[in-house]
Amino acid sequence: MEPCHDIAHLGHVEILTDKFEESLDFFTRVYGLKLSALDGDSAYLRAWDDYEFHTLKLTRSSTTGVAHIGYRCDSEAALARRVAVIEASGYKVHGWVDGDLGHGRAFRFEDPFGHVFEVYWDTNRYIAPEGDRPALKNLASRYTAQGAAPRRLDHLNLLASDVTVFRDFMQTCLGSRVTEQIRLDNGRLGGCWFTINNKTYDLACTEEHGGGHARLHHVTYATDTREDILRAADIFLENGVHIETGPHKHAIQGTFFLYVWEPAGNRVELANAGARLILAPDWETVTWTETERKRGQAWGLKTIETFHTHGTPPVQKG
Repeated sequence: MEPCHDIAHLGHVEILTDKFEESLDFFTRVYGLKLSALDGDSAYLRAWDDYEFHTLKLTRSSTTGVAHIGYRCDSEAALARRVAVIEASGYKVHGWVDGDLGHGRAFRFEDPFGHVFEVYWDTNRYIAPEGDRPALKNLASRYTAQGAAPRRLDHLNLLASDVTVFRDFMQTCLGSRVTEQIRLDNGRLGGCWFTINNKTYDLACTEEHGGGHARLHHVTYATDTREDILRAADIFLENGVHIETGPHKHAIQGTFFLYVWEPAGNRVELANAGARLILAPDWETVTWTETERKRGQAWGLKTIETFHTHGTPPVQKG
């Protein structure tokens, strides 16, 4: 497949919460994101070196999970090319929306499992006010060390009942490459890690084991160092945040990780994800077998059961 350079990067994720005030307190005071604006039922949040107005849109809802995923295109012409490809793809199309406080008009579409995506070009760059201006002019805003204080949005993980079908969607609509994958003994893909630039991945999809629809596994922000994550673990502990697993190191992609649940139950990760880049234009997908994955994470930590079953929104029983 000829490389596609129409998409620049993962831009933002909209997360739903049925505990808005508690979730907002977690993401700002404890997790350490900065609040760009409050508008109606949504809070616009960003990490201290995210250049856009927001990378996380937190929206009050009666449920949890992901509302939509936004990717910024490389140019206005690239946006037009992607829209033409998506419209001709046969996947469900929502059409143009006006955008919000963070960006201009966007084109929305949907994967076969109900996750809504959008692509856009016009964006609102964060302009730091006097009290948030950094000492170095090449940074987006001041580093305040509030809470865990991650540096930037890194990736998210979605759940799908057929990862192969999701892979085809990502390759067709966004031009994504698969950098690593899990091949199960039954021949199915258990997971795929996708990139649209030279990061190791900006989105992962793993197999849905709970029978849910359009569910989120987790959203991740990146820190500079492993020590940042060890410090964050103490911060989460002191604030009564549920630490699900970690700190530890993933075998796949090699990231140092820590997973917690924010007050509404959405899984959130901190990861030291800046060390690996995919520079080879002819990178060959790394395939992990089911046996290799059952050995656990890089240093032997076994993957806990909730990591395979917990997603948001929760599956309604009965």
